[in-house]
Amino acid sequence: MDTIASPNLLSSFQLGDLILKNRVIMAPLTRARAGEERIPNAMMAEYYRQRSSAGLIISEAASISEQGCGWVQSPGIYSEEQTQGWTQITEAVHDKKTPIFMQLWHCGRASHSSFQENNQLPVSASAIKLNGDYVHTPIGKQQYETPRALETQEIPRIVEDYRLAAERAKKAGFDGVEIHGANGYLIDQFLQSKTNHRTDKYGESLENRYRFLQEIIEAILTVYPANKLAVRISPNGIYNDMGSPDYRETFLYVAQQLNSYNLAYLHVVDGLEFGFHELGEPMTLAEFRTVFNGPLMGNCGYTQESAEETIKVGNADLIAFGRPFISNPDLVERFTNNWPLNPPAQMKDWYSFEKEGYIDFPTYPQTKVS
Repeated sequence: MDTIASPNLLSSFQLGDLILKNRVIMAPLTRARAGEERIPNAMMAEYYRQRSSAGLIISEAASISEQGCGWVQSPGIYSEEQTQGWTQITEAVHDKKTPIFMQLWHCGRASHSSFQENNQLPVSASAIKLNGDYVHTPIGKQQYETPRALETQEIPRIVEDYRLAAERAKKAGFDGVEIHGANGYLIDQFLQSKTNHRTDKYGESLENRYRFLQEIIEAILTVYPANKLAVRISPNGIYNDMGSPDYRETFLYVAQQLNSYNLAYLHVVDGLEFGFHELGEPMTLAEFRTVFNGPLMGNCGYTQESAEETIKVGNADLIAFGRPFISNPDLVERFTNNWPLNPPAQMKDWYSFEKEGYIDFPTYPQTKVS
C-alpha cells in the first residue's frame, strides 16, 4: 500500500516561540500511575519519553490542590515532591526535543469526600449533584454526593492554587500550561448554566460565569506569558453530566473573550465519539474560527485522514490524539510511514496502576518482514 500523504498534519508549526515538528498533539490522558502520594515517577517518565515524537505533549491532568483531587492515583502539582517528580518527565521529553505543557485540574463536584481533607464534601459552583452511576474512590465505587457550593470569599484561594500550580509547573520545566476548562470539572461547572445557579458575581450572566476562568488566566499570566498558556473547553460533551441549553451562546462568548489574550492555543473537544448532549446542532471548529483568531486545536475521535483534512481546509492548526497514543507510542511514525496501528488497549488496563497497558506497547518494526 502506498504511503498516505499527510503533508499538513505532519508539517511543522510555530506555536509562540516553540517550533513543533508536526501537528500531531498528544492529548492529556489520565492514566493513574502516580501512586497514592500522587508523585510522578520513573515509569511515567518512560511513558512520556516513548511518545515524544508528537509535536507537543499535553500532560495528563495534574490536581492543583488536595481539594482538587478526584481520581485515584492521578498526579498532583501542589507539593515540592510532586514538582520534583515532574522534572524527570520534562527532562525525558526535552531530551527528544519535544515541548510539553502541563494540564491544570480541579475536579470540583466530580470528586468525592473520600478524596478530601477530613472527608469534607467536594465543592462546586452550586450544590447540584452529578447524575452518574458512581465515582471510583480510594474506598471503592461510591455514589456521587451533592457538593458544597463555594462561598464567594473562597474562590480567590482556588485562583491562587492555580497560580501556585503554574509556578511549580514552570519550576518542573514545563514549556507552558493548559487550563482544564472542559469535561464537567470545576471550571466547566462555573461556565455552564446547568451547574452554575449562583447569584453572586460568579453567576447568572455569561460575564459572571466566565469570571472564574478569567481570574485564573490573569493569575497564571503573572507566571507564564500568554503564548505559553492554553485553555481546553468541551462545548458538545456530556461527560460528567454536562450539557446546557445555552451552550452555543456560552462557548462562543468564552472563545471570544479568550481571543483577546493571544493564547498559545484554544483546545476544543469538538468530536462527538464520547457523547453529545443533543441540545441543538453540535458546535464545530469552523464556528470557533469566527471568534478565535489564534491557533485552534481539535480533539476527540480523529483519524489520520480526518485530521489531515481538518487542517487542510483551515478549520484547525493542530489535532490532539488520545486513545491512539495509548497503544501506539510511535503514532507519528506510523502516520508518516503508513504502518498499521496496534489494536486498541483494553479499558481494564488504562488505569491498572501497573506497567501493563502503559509502557509495554510495541513500536512498529523499522524493517518490513517479507
